[in-house]
Amino acid sequence: MPKHGKKFLSAVKDLNLQTRQSVEEAVAGSLKTSFAKFDETVDVALRLGVDPKYSDQMVRGAVSLPHGLGKTVRVAVFCKGEKQAEAKAAGADAYGAEDLVAKIKEGWLEFDAAVATPDVMSLVGQVGRVLGPRGLMPNAKTGTVTQDITKVIHELKAGRVEFKVDKAGILHAPLGKVSFGPQKILDNLKALLRAVNSAKPAAAKGTYMLGMTVSTTMGPGFKIDMGSVKKFLEV
Repeated sequence: MPKHGKKFLSAVKDLNLQTRQSVEEAVAGSLKTSFAKFDETVDVALRLGVDPKYSDQMVRGAVSLPHGLGKTVRVAVFCKGEKQAEAKAAGADAYGAEDLVAKIKEGWLEFDAAVATPDVMSLVGQVGRVLGPRGLMPNAKTGTVTQDITKVIHELKAGRVEFKVDKAGILHAPLGKVSFGPQKILDNLKALLRAVNSAKPAAAKGTYMLGMTVSTTMGPGFKIDMGSVKKFLEV
């Protein structure tokens, strides 16, 4: 069993974390129990009724959160020719083709998201084993392999979140900072859930969203009554 510190234990004192709450109550609870000295990130863990080992049940996509994530996102763009000038004008933090790939091979990874034009994907593939495990590999399914790099760079800078279900059928995603307050976190959560619903595979049978927990970086997890989710999304 993991041992929790005094601040954590103080935060959860008198709380029954096994009780399932409404979406609004869970978000409010997670913000209230935040105790770290830094501005913690609010996260959601969503258990889905899919089996990711089958390709036709994989859930992945991207969504632009209405209030962003409250952090600076560094974007690297793999592109050639005129597209490099476009990337620079759009605010990319790094851009290039062979030179950028070579830099990454040498160990440079000073970026949080990557975009690529289709014509350079063969080059990007050379560092796929480096980028893939870190969630940095551009992918057409999430819109990061595109000719419209300006649009995607702006979306990433504004708080675009990519999501993908893991091997256990759990989807993890950030919702913003504690300092956002409950309403902005709820708005971001609603946008994310609607995007996940839209990404539901045709092969998924039965109940799609099975369970959900909201927590802050250092805080406890608050379980959500899934019966309240439908009502939350209808508003």
